[in-house]
Amino acid sequence: MELLDFLTYGFIQRAIIAGCFIALACSILGVQLVLRKLSLIGDGLSHVTFGGVALGMVFGFYPIYFAIPVVVLCSVGILKLSEKAKIYADAAIGIVSSLGIATGVILASKSGGFNVDLFSYLFGNILAISNLDVVISIFVSLIVLIVIFFFYSEIFSVTFDEEFAKASGINANTINLILVIMTAITVVLAMKIVGIMLTSALLILPAVSSFQVARSFKGSFLIASFIGVLAVVTGVFVSFLLNLPSGACIIVVNFLFLCSLFFYKSLK
Repeated sequence: MELLDFLTYGFIQRAIIAGCFIALACSILGVQLVLRKLSLIGDGLSHVTFGGVALGMVFGFYPIYFAIPVVVLCSVGILKLSEKAKIYADAAIGIVSSLGIATGVILASKSGGFNVDLFSYLFGNILAISNLDVVISIFVSLIVLIVIFFFYSEIFSVTFDEEFAKASGINANTINLILVIMTAITVVLAMKIVGIMLTSALLILPAVSSFQVARSFKGSFLIASFIGVLAVVTGVFVSFLLNLPSGACIIVVNFLFLCSLFFYKSLK
């Protein structure tokens, strides 16, 4: 069977389309999060997602629909804790993250333990993505791109010097709120691709890879997006050919890109 023959399978097509759009959103958001030293928010919100998924299963709802509002509320909670309670961002992430994972474990134990469905959310299954997941992924990614396009100057200012941005009349609190909400929704969707345990890597690795060669903020967005999308496509094909977990393959490919660009930068 030739490599291109794999594209005739519907589940491969859905996996690549949804995976590319989510990788695009993760890469763009990841650049901002890493530069603002908020990269661990992806890991924290993924733990909250575990609690939201378990809660959805307990009440009989489709877990993703239940997890999105839960994670959005928790992301806003992290922001407010760091702003109002004078808690450092990493501490606020740790508080909400530990609460989310603890809640998930309690709910999982009460609903009969860790069943197959819950494990699929922990480690992802991009090849099981539905048509609705594809539509939602495209919609969310387009929203992220539109926000970046219209608020690029504000995002640039807040990312590199929030105090100066506030002094310049930019509503930094609104920009921060938009960023954490978009990150929360993207983290929930990324769960279907690489799983709860690996979601933060999908945010961090393309961004860090882009910083090895990018010479501008806009260039970081473009390079991170390209790396994120290429890693998903490569990871899906490798996982299908070698019968390996797709989420793990995507992350490993991302890491290999990072290593390659790091050595390229060192040699140059």
